[in-house]
Amino acid sequence: MQDRVKNQVLALHMLRIPVNLSSKIKRVQTQRYIMVYAVIMAGGSGTRFWPKSTKKLPKQFLSLFGEGTMIQNTVHRIEELIPQERTLVITNDNYTDIVKEQLPGVPDQNIVGEPVAKNTAPCVAIAAQMLHKKDPEAVMVVLPADHHITNPEAFNEILKSAIEKAKSGKNLVTIGINPDRPETGYGYIHADDALKESYNGHEVHPVKAFKEKPDLETAKEFVASGDYFWNSGMFIWSADTILQEFEAHLPKMYEQVQESRSGLYEENHEEAINTFYHACESVSIDYGIMEDAKEVFVVPGEFGWNDVGSWTAAYELADKTKDGHVVNADQATFSESKNVYVSSDSGKMISVVGLEDVAVVETDDAILVCKLDKAQNVKDIVQQLKDKEEFRKFL
Repeated sequence: MQDRVKNQVLALHMLRIPVNLSSKIKRVQTQRYIMVYAVIMAGGSGTRFWPKSTKKLPKQFLSLFGEGTMIQNTVHRIEELIPQERTLVITNDNYTDIVKEQLPGVPDQNIVGEPVAKNTAPCVAIAAQMLHKKDPEAVMVVLPADHHITNPEAFNEILKSAIEKAKSGKNLVTIGINPDRPETGYGYIHADDALKESYNGHEVHPVKAFKEKPDLETAKEFVASGDYFWNSGMFIWSADTILQEFEAHLPKMYEQVQESRSGLYEENHEEAINTFYHACESVSIDYGIMEDAKEVFVVPGEFGWNDVGSWTAAYELADKTKDGHVVNADQATFSESKNVYVSSDSGKMISVVGLEDVAVVETDDAILVCKLDKAQNVKDIVQQLKDKEEFRKFL
């Protein structure tokens, strides 16, 4: 054994490669063969985008910003890093056919239909188990299906840094957004600036804490400190590492997902998934694991991110006329109006008189008119429709 080590050192010397550099080369070569997979979370109902977003066709399957639906844009955005054959989509059982139609490059066996909605932790658990069974060294990039990013090149560079950090150890990595305003609609990540590192040319910080959506004064303090970033809900880790975190923090769910393993990718594949979902609790990955985990890191960046959480966001992201109007309709006219968002697929003439800062959204069977600064309250209308049986047909 000693002779073999001596021969290796001698060979490196003859090649004029320093021994310490050879270890770095070996590490890079090892990492190169660790495969990276995408997990797209596409099970949401998009209630704040009613009436455009409905049970039959929720927000992630809509085209809100020109070409491509939101889920198509999410998958295509990272395709240079992760091809569709290494992409998993976790969606509602009712939407699997829509996913197959919109993403024909994703293998059918990689499309998981959730029989019941159980938040994000079960989604991550079953995806990790599926990947771990096929590839025990798999690294998974977990992304929501319905985010909008205006600078995909910058995003992919940030993603490369996060992947590199995830590969370097048993690390849980998330992507933070540099805040440009005190926002009360997002959670925040408190980063440790003193212990930051650099991966792929980008800063990587240990996470001190995750903070819930703050009030305005607290949000101002967060932004002023420079140590807080918006929580994007995007995660990167190895399948093995996150399963170990489930074992530590959600042990019952870990046992349940372990029981599903033998059936995955077998004849009883769907049965194994359904059994797991019906048995497990409903909990978010943030609350169930991230808030208590130890080796958590954030890669902050700026790449034109928006979670498109309301019609207000759709208005802000769209091109506008000189009067501030956004027109996604065949025909629209305005008089004494400013900053109006109009959306209609019916071909009807939409005319707006004397209104400012409003959204007008028309579909075949519903019309929404709301102030843009009250767009978050559309969910209250959706709840009223749910509460009355005769109104449920409009959902």
